Amino acid sequence: MHRLKRWNTPTVYNGWEQITLHDIAFHQEESRDFMPQMGPMVGRAVTVVIEPGNPEHPADVWEDYRRYVASVDGPKIVVVQDLDKPRTVGSFWGEVNSGAHRALGCVGTITDGAIRDLDEMTGAGFKALARRLCVGHAHVRPVRWGVPVEVFGQVVEPGQLVHADKHGFLAIPAEDEDGLLEAAAFMDANECGTVIPAAQAAGRSHEQVIADLGAAGKDFARAAGERYGRQGESR
Repeated sequence: MHRLKRWNTPTVYNGWEQITLHDIAFHQEESRDFMPQMGPMVGRAVTVVIEPGNPEHPADVWEDYRRYVASVDGPKIVVVQDLDKPRTVGSFWGEVNSGAHRALGCVGTITDGAIRDLDEMTGAGFKALARRLCVGHAHVRPVRWGVPVEVFGQVVEPGQLVHADKHGFLAIPAEDEDGLLEAAAFMDANECGTVIPAAQAAGRSHEQVIADLGAAGKDFARAAGERYGRQGESR
């Protein structure tokens, strides 16, 4: 899992699309990485649903929820569905909760709600993709956990492998995990050996650039096709 952090999420996607039968495994709505300087994060999804605007949910659930988080092998990414969306009433995340989750083996969160205490979360080494910042926490507490959640238009299952960075996130279907690392490495090397040098080489006329890009694109697609039976695209 740690070796997948060597690549950004688009590079992991380039490998994933070669080995999958799925069309989409990434979010459909805009998200924001509030700690891009931390680079990519990768981990198993622990899932939780919140509704900060509703005071009726029981408050004495934190110990059971934390035992669930602790029961999952790390590294872990907490994927939070906020039922108040599109409103942002309060944040599940702040200095205390991010520190507590870090102590339980979590490396960060993806939430379609808000975060607060941004500097303190960063200092704790807890990365966050979220919709926005906010001031308060309102009636925030776990409502359900260990269930499928929908975040930024993407359904994420408990235990699913997730890769995320400033571009967004990719939730890997279980059947695609085994070949993902090799495919990402191969497609990265394929780009480095074909289309990237063709795009960046200096001292050429425009006609030569066009010709070199066309030839390199064919070499790139040929290599992907020979390896995976699919015609990869690099843009």
